[in-house]
Amino acid sequence: MSSAKSIPSPLIQQGEWFMRICNACRYCEGYCAVFPALERRLTFTEGDLNYLANLCHHCGSCYDACQYAPPHEFALNFPRILAEIRGATYQKYAWPGFLAGLFPRNGLAVSLITGISLALFLLGMAIRGGPAALVSSHGLGEGAFYAVVPHNAMVVIFGAVSLAVLTAFVIGLVRFWRDTEEGFRALVDPVALGRAVMDVLRLKNLDGGGEGCIYPDGRPSLTRRRFHHLTFYGFLLCFAATTVAAVYHYIFHWPAPYAFWRVPVLPGTVGGVGLLIGPAGLLWLKIKRNPVVSDEGQTGMDIGFLALLFLTSLTGLLLLVLRETPAMGGLLAAHLGMILGLFLTMPYGKFAHAVYRSAAVVRFEIEESRPLPKYGAD
Repeated sequence: MSSAKSIPSPLIQQGEWFMRICNACRYCEGYCAVFPALERRLTFTEGDLNYLANLCHHCGSCYDACQYAPPHEFALNFPRILAEIRGATYQKYAWPGFLAGLFPRNGLAVSLITGISLALFLLGMAIRGGPAALVSSHGLGEGAFYAVVPHNAMVVIFGAVSLAVLTAFVIGLVRFWRDTEEGFRALVDPVALGRAVMDVLRLKNLDGGGEGCIYPDGRPSLTRRRFHHLTFYGFLLCFAATTVAAVYHYIFHWPAPYAFWRVPVLPGTVGGVGLLIGPAGLLWLKIKRNPVVSDEGQTGMDIGFLALLFLTSLTGLLLLVLRETPAMGGLLAAHLGMILGLFLTMPYGKFAHAVYRSAAVVRFEIEESRPLPKYGAD
């Protein structure tokens, strides 16, 4: 589980230079957690830069306030350098390493992998039940979905993929944490972990100092934070619905599909709506954003992930509404294909930021529990 090769030296050197300028100025220290963390350091290792880059939530407020931003001769663009380092960390900590190349080509990778996943589900359904299985009405009786796709096949496919995804994220997290030079016991410190969880759940660092992000047009706004909340909690609600459905199936022996008023359907429906509005809103903001503060090399990764979340939710909601019609088979194939594409690309796309950013927030709370370092007059 050794770390991948280091981030390119010019990027690290520029990042360290920018950190020194910000550390001398300290005008932006109230904007987010990055600046208090930065001010605990006089020098910056590659591990420090990786940590600070992932602690950044890219609100852009510091760029708007910076007296050293272009056209100043320093041309300091703090959000952009952190975004570039952050993107490089995704590749550095990816496991297995040979798949790190999917990050810069993520838009294409998401499209191809999702398309192949969809085609395989359609082909499997057609082979098992004939073409009529895709255009026949199966009613709403127990196990209707499994008449199209066997339950055991779903469990094997998604169980194996979930295990692979979890393994990739755990190894990536171990690599990232090792570079922070914190002990692994600190990672599960209950006080720091509790505070970090609250920060993550509130998306605290998207406040931009309290007024919100200067995203997309340079004016402070909480719009981005709200769309992130819809996306984040929409995803959690859909995950909760899937978990409850598993309990229904394995403990109570109640196979899907379920009526609209049943517990697995209610949070899934609300979460699905959140995963329509949230990603759509974030895509809209991304189109309108100021490209100066962003790493344009990550645009395909961002759009691919948001589009896949949106399509996964859309196909799920359409399946919910039209499951008693002949469209059920095709929609089930589309929905499962989208979910499989989402899972397969999770460790090698934008979803990786959730793992490393959350770990960085935990590291920040661990540091905040310690006294400030004392430096000599020199």
